[in-house]
Amino acid sequence: MNADHSTMRAISQDTHGGPEVLQEVRVPTPSPGPGEILVSVRAAGVNPTDWKHRAAAGFVNRLPLVLGWDVSGVVESVGYGVTIHQPGDEVLGMLPYPHGAGSHAEFVTGPARAFARKPAGVDHVQAGALPLAALTAHQALVDTAGLRSGQRVLVHAAAGGVGHLAVQIAKAHGAYVVGTASTPKHDFLRELGADEVIDYREVDFAEATSDIDVVLDPLAGDVAERSLKVMRSGGTLVSLLPLPGEVVERAAQRDIRAVSMLVEDDHAGMEAIAELVAEGALKAHVEATFPLSEAAKAHSLGETGRTTGKIVLVMEDD
Repeated sequence: MNADHSTMRAISQDTHGGPEVLQEVRVPTPSPGPGEILVSVRAAGVNPTDWKHRAAAGFVNRLPLVLGWDVSGVVESVGYGVTIHQPGDEVLGMLPYPHGAGSHAEFVTGPARAFARKPAGVDHVQAGALPLAALTAHQALVDTAGLRSGQRVLVHAAAGGVGHLAVQIAKAHGAYVVGTASTPKHDFLRELGADEVIDYREVDFAEATSDIDVVLDPLAGDVAERSLKVMRSGGTLVSLLPLPGEVVERAAQRDIRAVSMLVEDDHAGMEAIAELVAEGALKAHVEATFPLSEAAKAHSLGETGRTTGKIVLVMEDD
């Protein structure tokens, strides 16, 4: 890192393609505008949306492109009008999704209210793993589905980045949690608080559970439609991918609300997540960390689809 901070290292791409398109570059360090803060990034999670946007134009269709929405770091400076953060504060947050990408760099700017104070005693790797995935789970279960204590929740891909956090958030809200995952991950999920775990490869989940109030589905394919079979009337199915119109119609016929959700930057949600972390009720499982310079390796690992929890980039010194 340059002593004067006038430039910074970032992982950028000039074209779409495999992990090899990611290159370390040096670019001017941004300055915070009104209502923004400049954060010295200490750690930044890598999420499926990162490698999907790397491979092909998605919601963010601009090149060159610096990816990354998760941030944990230290406030370097604040823009005009910012009152809730000051230089030296340790913060975590999610840059506005999707167009605010850029955290896979040594510094990043973002709206002050996209960030919350990092809980004391939680390191930057842990904090950097949380924002996008935890906000997704929180907004799906709490904001969208209105989860209440005593309800039955089915979390698909429960050992994944969003799923393993959703299990914990649901338990923190008093839910009974059923998760789908391969058998080797069952003990992990039980330790997180899952009440039942179903091996989707060995058992048809639609025959193994019932009376579900809320479904969280991060998967493509026929999972959403099959999930309707196990749901109670009045329930909510939240998909993290676009739902076919016919599935939404079938759900409505059974008085089930079926919606597709896109995560949003959310100060109140980030504060709620930070509070759960501080209470010890929420913790990210970090599968692996990589230095910023090895972002391509992080993408390659993530794309295997076999990881548990999260992958995090850390800002090593030059």
